[in-house]
Formats: sequence, structure tokens, C-alpha cells
Amino acid sequence: MRITRRYIRTVDGLNRVIGRIVMFGIFVMMGILLWSSVSKTFFLPSLWTLEMAQFAMVTYYMLGGPYSIQMGSNVRMDLLYGEWSDRRKAQVDALTVFFLIVYLGFLLWGGIGSTIYSFQYGGERSPTAWRPYLWPIKVIMCLGISLMLLQAISELLKDILRLKGEDIPHEVDA
Repeated sequence: MRITRRYIRTVDGLNRVIGRIVMFGIFVMMGILLWSSVSKTFFLPSLWTLEMAQFAMVTYYMLGGPYSIQMGSNVRMDLLYGEWSDRRKAQVDALTVFFLIVYLGFLLWGGIGSTIYSFQYGGERSPTAWRPYLWPIKVIMCLGISLMLLQAISELLKDILRLKGEDIPHEVDA
């Protein structure tokens, strides 16, 4: 039990810190898109802005996703869920989180293969005019998927503890 609680505390703490930092990435995206608009209007358009905004959005989404899972901010069908008891919610959540873990495992496996491919062949590049290397964003995606996988396992362990009748302190500040 102590190891389980330590795992939950460690993963939740790590994803909380990363999520709180990454949430400011919205300002990075706004700055890139603002520069894109200004440069297209007053100067020569920059080749890098659209793709860099996409990379910033992927980073924002992938590294912020685990924090979103932790906070319960993910989308749910609340038609029936809201009326269920805490025990029933934990049962359904444990089942759905199990499938999420399987899905994330396959996603990580494919992501690692794609990242290795990008490194092996002299640095895979985007086919656009700017031609940035793709390995940095692939590494960020693998990191984000790994963090989501760790958070999903943490959520599964919380559901199992709830089903056993254990008290799970909600340590995340809103």
C-alpha cells in the first residue's frame, strides 16, 4: 500500500509541476501566431511560423494532457455518470483507464519506433519549405505519451484503492 501511495504521489506531483509550467505555452503559441500575422501584413511572410505554431500546440497538448487527466478535466459522458455512486464510478473508471493504458502502450510503442526511424536516417525532416527536423517533436510526443501512461496508471491505482474502501486524499490544487 505504501509503495502504491508513493507512486501516486510522485507521478501526480511530477505531472502537476509539468502541467503548471506547460500551461503558459498558450502565450508562446499566441506570440508565434501574432508574429505570423504581423509579418504577413507588414513584412515578408515568415516560412517557419505555421509549423512552429503546430509544434508548440503539440507540445502544449502532449505535456499538458497528463495534468488534464489528473484534474479530471477530460471529456466525459455525464448522462449517466453523474448519477452513479462513487463505487460505481470507480468501477467504470478502472475499466476505461485500463483500456486507456493499453491504447497508450501501443501509441508509445509506435512513437518510439517513429522516433528511432527519425534518428537513424540522418534526421527526418518535414517536407515543407522550412524543412525543420522532426526528431525534437517526436521526442516530446514520446515524453508526453509516457507521462500520460504514468498518470493513467496512477488513476487506475486510485480507482483500485477506492474500490477497496481506502481514502484517497485529493492533493491537487485547483
